[in-house]
Amino acid sequence: QVQLLESGGGLVQAGGSLRLSCAASGSIFTILPMGWYRQAPGMQRERELVAGITSGGSTTYVDSVKGRFTISRDNAKKTVYLQMNSLKPEDTAVYYCNSLGVKYSWGQGTQVTVSS
Repeated sequence: QVQLLESGGGLVQAGGSLRLSCAASGSIFTILPMGWYRQAPGMQRERELVAGITSGGSTTYVDSVKGRFTISRDNAKKTVYLQMNSLKPEDTAVYYCNSLGVKYSWGQGTQVTVSS
C-alpha cells in the first residue's frame, strides 16, 4: 500500500510561483509512474492529470501547463515535486498526486489559489 501526502500549496498572485511536494510511503514508489492531478472548484469537476513522470524520469504535461510547470522526482526521498511558474488564475485548484496506473487512496491534496 502506498500513502501519499501533498504539501506546498498556498495563495499567490498571478505570475507567481509555487513548488508542490508529494511524499510517498512504500518501497514500490521507486518503480511507479507518478502524476500530479488537480480538481478545480465547482460542482462535478473531475480530477485532471496535469503532469506525469515515469520511474526513469520521462515527463508529460497537459497543454495548458507546458512551459510553466515542471514535474520531478527524488526516489531516494520517495517524493515527487511540481514546480509551478507563471501561475494563472485558472490554475486555482486542489492538487493531488497519485500513480499514473493503479490508483492508491487519494490524499487530502494541497490547495493552490492564484489571484488576478
